[in-house]
Parts: sequence; structure tokens; C-alpha cells
Amino acid sequence: MAGLLDNQVAIITGAGRGIGAAAAKLMAEHGAQVVISDLDPEPAEAVVAGIKNNGGEATAVCGDVTDPAFPDALMKTTAATYGKLNILVNNAGFTWDKVVHKMTDQQWQKIMDVHATAPFRMIRAAAPYMREAAKEEKGSGQTPESRCIVNVSSTSGIHGNAGQVNYSTAKMGVIGMTKTIAKEWGSFGIRCNAVVFGMIETRLTKAKEQGEEIEVDGEKVALGVPAAMLSMAPMLIPLGRTGTPVEAAAGIFILCLPMCSYITGHVLEVTGGFGI
Repeated sequence: MAGLLDNQVAIITGAGRGIGAAAAKLMAEHGAQVVISDLDPEPAEAVVAGIKNNGGEATAVCGDVTDPAFPDALMKTTAATYGKLNILVNNAGFTWDKVVHKMTDQQWQKIMDVHATAPFRMIRAAAPYMREAAKEEKGSGQTPESRCIVNVSSTSGIHGNAGQVNYSTAKMGVIGMTKTIAKEWGSFGIRCNAVVFGMIETRLTKAKEQGEEIEVDGEKVALGVPAAMLSMAPMLIPLGRTGTPVEAAAGIFILCLPMCSYITGHVLEVTGGFGI
């Protein structure tokens, strides 16, 4: 049986780990050629190796999504490698939490940069390979190829979350961005949707007491949520458990399918029912 994403080229940011890696593997299993974009080369190359060992096609293009020059470089490398772009998934990000009266300008701006400004720049950089390509196809009387954008949001964006005024603001902004792109690019057959994730088992939702950190501008940033809050999560989720990266990736995958050609501007909640 033909793959559901045969002849599709996809870029996924933050694809070296977690949800992004799971989405990349799922798309490759269904025939897509996948560009693994991540800040860290080692996990990105590991995902590429896993996909190729499974008979798929992938390449890694690593860099910082908050670098203004990186989106253009990513698009050009993708086009040079695979000849086109059908799917863009804006997934990269992290959290840097603090209550509002203690949050610094640096924390605010860094989270806005990675979760709002970076997706905007990625979409803008993709325009020649998505919008203009579709415009050219329409102009020559062809039916445009399937093309879509999926932006990753969060329940923090639609409900707010104590200690995450920066992240919540950025993730709500992503939803507004999604609906705007859906309206601007819909006439070219390009769909833009958002996926809202709740408690998915990644580095961002492990117990903070485990001590996992990343370095941001030379400063150590603790990842995760307090263990006490984590222990309460199953009681707040109708399905009674947190989700896996594979389950989260399925939400992205569904919205990328050409058969979903009439779904755009939609916000899909992949939360186990949290927030209903």
C-alpha cells in the first residue's frame, strides 16, 4: 500500500527528541522525506540514522531557530536536497518559568523569540517554496500540490498557566498566527493548523526535581514541572494519564495528510481531554 505521505517533503523543527522526533519517524514511515532540524546535532543525526535504518529518507539541518538567518538557510538547504517543500512543522521550543512579578525581561523575550518569532520567520522564509510555488502551479492551470503548516501550541496558551506568563502568551499568539496564515494562504491551497498539547511525556513535563537543565545564553535553565503538580495530572485528565510522544505526533501527522485537504485554521487539542 502506498504511503500516506509519499512524494511529500517535510521540515520539522525541534525534531531531535520527544514529539518532534516521533513525528519525523511517523512521517518517514509513511513515505515523506524528512528534514530533521534541531539545535543539537547529535540527537538529530541519531533520528536520521534511525529513519534510514528503517528504510526511510531523512537529513539533518541543525541550527538555532531564533537565529534570524537560520530559517532562510533551512529552506534553501531543504530545496537543494529534496527539490521542494510540502510540510512545515514549527515544533521547537522550551520553557523558562517564573511567576510574573519575578520574571525577567530576558526570560520573557527568549520564550517569545523561540515560540512566536521563530515560527513567524520560518513561515515567512517558506513563502517562496510554498506560497509562490502554489501560485505558479495555479497560474499554469495545475492543481497545486498538497502543502501545509502545523504550529505547535499548548494548553498553557488556551487556558493560561501559573508561572508561565511568557510561554502562555507566546502559545496563544501561535494560534492567532495560525488562523491568519490560513486566511492569507488559503487561496493557494495551503493549509495552516495548530496542535495544542497537554501533559505529554517529554523533557518539559518530567519532574523538575530530576534536575534536567539546558543552557540559554550562558545561563542554566531547569526543565520540567514540580513533582507535586505532576502527580496531580492524572486526576485532571479524563483519560487518566499523560500522553506519549507517539500519541502527540499522531495529532501533527493527521493534519499533514493530503486527505485532510479541507481542514485549515483548526486548533486540534491532543490533551487526553484536559481542559474540557
